[in-house]
Amino acid sequence: MKAQFIEKQFIYDGSQLSPLYSFKSHGIEGESVVSWIGPCAVANENMKDGEDLFAGESIEGDLMLHFITEIFEQNLMTMVSLQRLGSAIAKDLLESMSAKKVLRKGDDLYFEDGKLSISIASRDAVSSMIHFAINVSNDGTPVKTACLKDLEIDPIEFGKKFLSVYQEEYTDIVRATKKVFSL
Repeated sequence: MKAQFIEKQFIYDGSQLSPLYSFKSHGIEGESVVSWIGPCAVANENMKDGEDLFAGESIEGDLMLHFITEIFEQNLMTMVSLQRLGSAIAKDLLESMSAKKVLRKGDDLYFEDGKLSISIASRDAVSSMIHFAINVSNDGTPVKTACLKDLEIDPIEFGKKFLSVYQEEYTDIVRATKKVFSL
């Protein structure tokens, strides 16, 4: 898996969850995870979470740290598992960098009484993808949130650490699947 932090800020609008996003937009071919900082405003036509769509929920924030993972030849169950692994990695990093307690419920992270992250896993004909994002600020969110500023964590430092740990964990998982004998 290739991992890259994109220095340029741009909006996440949900259209990034499309086949070969990292290759088409950033020249990163194959399995990848990319990260960047930017606002979030998911339009209904790009909403992948049926529960949020049917409830009329909006997914917005003025500034978030985004991660897009794209994996090939995997099912949705594998991607939801990787999504939750990513949330667990983020929780551990947040706690070690801030010395504050973060709560994980499924793929969501919370600090005190605010929602810290958003996430979705989905699949298309070519690949499976995950969007995971953490609030950098609490501005522009439709619900009570918490953010990296509350934890006194630099978003670029956190983003790069997350990419490194997530990439290493994924690589080790793949390696573990190639050293076992069949039953």
